[in-house]
Amino acid sequence: MAEGLFAEMVRQRPDVVVSSAGLSAADGQRASAHTVEVLKREGIDLSSFRSSMITRAMVREATHIFCMTSGHREGIEMMFPQAAEKTYLVCEFCADDELRGEDVPDPIGMGRGAYEETFRTLKQALPSVLAYIDQTWKEPPAKGS
Repeated sequence: MAEGLFAEMVRQRPDVVVSSAGLSAADGQRASAHTVEVLKREGIDLSSFRSSMITRAMVREATHIFCMTSGHREGIEMMFPQAAEKTYLVCEFCADDELRGEDVPDPIGMGRGAYEETFRTLKQALPSVLAYIDQTWKEPPAKGS
């Protein structure tokens, strides 16, 4: 859900590449039916989405890594200590005081209401993620400069 929402936010931004991966995801799985329904309402099509497991190459290439939960963040930092300085929670910079620093609720295995709650949390948090990226990312100089 986060990948779909964030990709939609930056659709007109060729300088931002969005991808997602999990610590224990099974490669190639489709988004859940509830996720597809919730995002379809926003005009976001996840029909081509397939899950993937995080890889060393993904971590190396990422400028920023945003995790849904503190457990995910700890897992990434344990598996990839070199990524600690670029790993954050999705809600880490949220303008809403009640959400700032909190985990995004995981709706897996729950009903549609849980997916709606996750959607609302992401809608509130993702603008601050983009603002943080814009404030902190500097394009490396071109080779030979």
